[in-house]
Amino acid sequence: MAAGDLRIDGAPATAGDLSQLALVNYGAYTSFRVEGGGVRGLDLHLARLEASAVELFGEPVGEERLRRLMRAAVSDRPDCWLRVSLFSLQIGPRTPEWRGVPKVMTAALPPPPPLAESLRLQVQRHSRHAPHLKHSGAFDLIRARRLARAAGFDDALFVDEAGRVSEGSLWNIGFLSGDLVVWPDAPMLAGVGQALIRRGLAAAGLNDTVARVDLPDLGRFDGAFICNSATPVCAVVAIGDHGFAVRGESIERLRAAWASNPPQPI
Repeated sequence: MAAGDLRIDGAPATAGDLSQLALVNYGAYTSFRVEGGGVRGLDLHLARLEASAVELFGEPVGEERLRRLMRAAVSDRPDCWLRVSLFSLQIGPRTPEWRGVPKVMTAALPPPPPLAESLRLQVQRHSRHAPHLKHSGAFDLIRARRLARAAGFDDALFVDEAGRVSEGSLWNIGFLSGDLVVWPDAPMLAGVGQALIRRGLAAAGLNDTVARVDLPDLGRFDGAFICNSATPVCAVVAIGDHGFAVRGESIERLRAAWASNPPQPI
């Protein structure tokens, strides 16, 4: 992607902007599919950015400013994938104390395909730093996926030091027990895809709960799936050596729950 495809506060990215992004890994972002100029769960993405701005930089960006920059980024690409990132030119390893409104980088890209049609997951003992944040530090996530694939799996499922299943490298996980969806109770990123599914579950004839899930509990579930903004629902066929049947009807109901959320205009 050319530097001109990136915008910083609405203007083409400069070499200085890109140098800071390349050398200082401090910030947060969200990313999502834009459909006809609208976004499913836009309110959740905006809330994520505002909360991250306050926690990491000390000041919010402002919803109207975020919307204005998003609209400018997709003005000639109403169907795309948009990444919105927050960073500061003033913050670095020797100057961590700056507080203020962060800069906003937007990147409009071709929409990525879903991660997969089904996944085999390797269990890895790991917890992301500040797991509630969608922060720009991706070293551990990429390494986790590399290790999983080198071992013959598709992706990595994280289990924390207390033995709790939490999340995956790029996604949330849910477990199926009849018409009940069980979301793991552990420190993790609250995914927008997960939230959209939860909003539509009742209309799809499903309900859900949040409960601790340990690896020995896997046998009490009928199935499992992962979800994120690029992959609304994808069946899990194995976690380690524990296999799951693909419950096609349940997967379609979950996809219907996600799709019941209409795109919100930017």
